[in-house]
Amino acid sequence: MAIPKEKLFSELFKNFLEIDADLEAVLVSDKEGFVIAGEKREEVDIELISVLTALINPILDRIRDEFAFKLRNASSFDTDQYRLLFISIDENITLSIVLNNIGSIDSISPYAYFLAEKVAQILSASEEDKIQITIPNFQVESETSLDSPKIKEQIYQMRLDSGGKYRFKFVIIGDHMVGKTSIIRRFVENRFTTDYRATIGLNILTHKLEFYGNEVIFSLWDVGAQEFFKRFRKTYYQGVQASFIVFDLTNKESFLNVKKWFNELKQLIGSREIPMVIVGNKSDLSEEREIDFQIAIKLVNELASETFDGGLSYIETSALTGDNIEDAFSLIAYHHIIRSKALEEERLKTDFMNQINLILKQQEKLIISFITESPFWSPGLQIMNETNKLCECEKVQDDKENRFYEYSNGLIVKNFIYDTFKVSDADGVFVIFDARDKEEIDPKWKEVLLNIIAQLDKNKVALIGIRVSEKTNWSNIMEKFEINKYLERKMVSVLFFKIGMEYRLEIYDQLQIMLSAILDN
Repeated sequence: MAIPKEKLFSELFKNFLEIDADLEAVLVSDKEGFVIAGEKREEVDIELISVLTALINPILDRIRDEFAFKLRNASSFDTDQYRLLFISIDENITLSIVLNNIGSIDSISPYAYFLAEKVAQILSASEEDKIQITIPNFQVESETSLDSPKIKEQIYQMRLDSGGKYRFKFVIIGDHMVGKTSIIRRFVENRFTTDYRATIGLNILTHKLEFYGNEVIFSLWDVGAQEFFKRFRKTYYQGVQASFIVFDLTNKESFLNVKKWFNELKQLIGSREIPMVIVGNKSDLSEEREIDFQIAIKLVNELASETFDGGLSYIETSALTGDNIEDAFSLIAYHHIIRSKALEEERLKTDFMNQINLILKQQEKLIISFITESPFWSPGLQIMNETNKLCECEKVQDDKENRFYEYSNGLIVKNFIYDTFKVSDADGVFVIFDARDKEEIDPKWKEVLLNIIAQLDKNKVALIGIRVSEKTNWSNIMEKFEINKYLERKMVSVLFFKIGMEYRLEIYDQLQIMLSAILDN
């Protein structure tokens, strides 16, 4: 089945014209000026296409001469009504972009090179090729970063019991001909082509990867390596959340340039630390190999020591055979997820500490007690002490059955096991029960909970965390507790929640709810 090129061009150009109101039309023409494909705004005069073709013809020779001498691969031309930007697709095909006479060539150029790459893909496409024609909004991308408040919605949805969904922007950079596009094509399409064509400016693809029961969605940005495109790379790098830096194992110069790409990326993204993987490609060409594995590891360790904290690894791949391609993307996904969790946790700590301080403004002391089955696993206690670590701890009792920490700001944290707790002075109590792979609750759990309710004063809060697995019947567990009549007598707030695999973030969220309830009381 033939690729529907006419339809692809039409959809691509319509999407492109939506980017900027100053855009009037898009044309693809051959060296004779014949229009291969084009699109214009509805309000533009129908004669525009023929007028533009007439305008293009006299200057095609000049454009081709510039391309032939490799002075640059774009040219602009102004008329009374329009501004025209021309980009060479190859020696025969030219992309022409028409703006009104007040349009900005500079602002549209990053989009234009992306469009040129997609045009080249459509023109050379075979039946098996998958061409994604969505036009990115670089302004939105520039606002997206690891520090964005949107990150929790975009890449960090940890409340899903059956797995997480992660989405992130990912750039692949490195010298030309090292195999960046081939790596992407092998990953996205599981194909390899021996026909080399340099990426004109930017190619963007979206692809999903199943990663230990989680869905990872990559927005893959394949950035052109030519020096000419450096002026646009800052735009392309904005909002990036992870990166491959690729070199050719058979090309020493491409390896030496890894540090240049590393420094360029760090410079253009500012102070943000992002996960990176250095990729040595073409491992199948063992007899032509110029870079030894240990030499590459030495460089990676050197780069990692340069105050870099985003996560840096090394892997060798073959786009030809597919060796380690999916592993490379799994590795960057791992780094990204771990990094995202750490950043999200830091934000939660800040919010958590603010809540503690609000309560301490209303009362001299805040007492939080934790109750666990084992004295060796109390994540709530650990989180509370980590959050309050900036305050001096004045009194400490730390034995197997009872732990007591009193901080200079008025926070008092206690930890007990099931048989020894005393919580009558507590503002809030957090207890954990482990129901993983259990059909019934342990009768002792209900006794522990009723004892907590009996000890707590009126309007205090008990937070009940229940560890669950995929087989846990949550409704059945809730029915077995049957504590409503006891709550009516004491007017104590009891909050139940599930504790899954990502328990730290879940506990942060629930502790914040408990603090909010204390604050409201």
